[in-house]
Amino acid sequence: MDPLSSLLSGIRAEGSVVTHAVLTAPWSITFADAAPLTMISVLRGGGTLLLSDGTERAIGPGDTAVVQGGPARFRLADEPATVHLPHTAYEINCFTADAACTGQELDGIHWGSGPEGATALIVGAYRASGHRHERLLRALPPVLVIAEDAEVCTWLENAAADAARLSAGSQALMDRLLDWALVCTLRSWFDRAGADAPGWYRGLADPVLAPALHAFHGRPAASWTVASLAAHAGVSRALFARRFTKVMGRPPLTYLTECRMDDAEALLADTDLSIAQIAKTVGYADAFGFSTAFKRHKGLSPSAFRTTAA
Repeated sequence: MDPLSSLLSGIRAEGSVVTHAVLTAPWSITFADAAPLTMISVLRGGGTLLLSDGTERAIGPGDTAVVQGGPARFRLADEPATVHLPHTAYEINCFTADAACTGQELDGIHWGSGPEGATALIVGAYRASGHRHERLLRALPPVLVIAEDAEVCTWLENAAADAARLSAGSQALMDRLLDWALVCTLRSWFDRAGADAPGWYRGLADPVLAPALHAFHGRPAASWTVASLAAHAGVSRALFARRFTKVMGRPPLTYLTECRMDDAEALLADTDLSIAQIAKTVGYADAFGFSTAFKRHKGLSPSAFRTTAA
């Protein structure tokens, strides 16, 4: 499994479709889910994202925004000024036990067509399972915006309209649609980020490093060396080490250790596997060597980390 797929495996759209919103100005939406990620696709019209730190980001037709959540709420308004003026205020909060979030109506937001000039959105929030997604969040800005083709927006709207009819499988359809859209949006953003993209993503685009990275992430517990990784890349050990450090920003074995420690962190927090089992899973021959490496990189012993993460 490649790194992006692995990180995305910890965050999914599961029953988290919020709505296909049709809004007539003046309006604002407060996002109170505390979801790790919320995705907003603007089909028509637009608005301004208002983050808790005061950041404002305009989004228009064809834009897809991915916003990091957490405890801090954020808002979307037709215009920033209308937040403090009489307007129609909505709140989205679907992750509570008694939340009444359905495909037909949410806090007064309706599916369907609206008057000319109305804003149409598809909004989805993503649930996290465990801690694996946290490494992905660290690689993203608080909000990112990608412009989509008009054909993609039309396809999204048609798919959302089909799901709104609540036919068999409609929830699963929209969940998978949102998963697909998130992967495509993040890939587009990483492609455009260039040198600002995380090292593991830049490496996957490098013709020399990509085969070695796929080999490692496919079998992270194997006894990898710089020489064996270079063999997968088809170059000399010295050339591989130089290129890896230049592209990835760290030597090969440092990267391998960091990945193994991140995997171990997720296993300690999200599973009941023993320390010895986790050691073998991430490529260590015994629990002692693994514990020493984990404490050196994370500042806590595996047992202490598991206790704090509980």
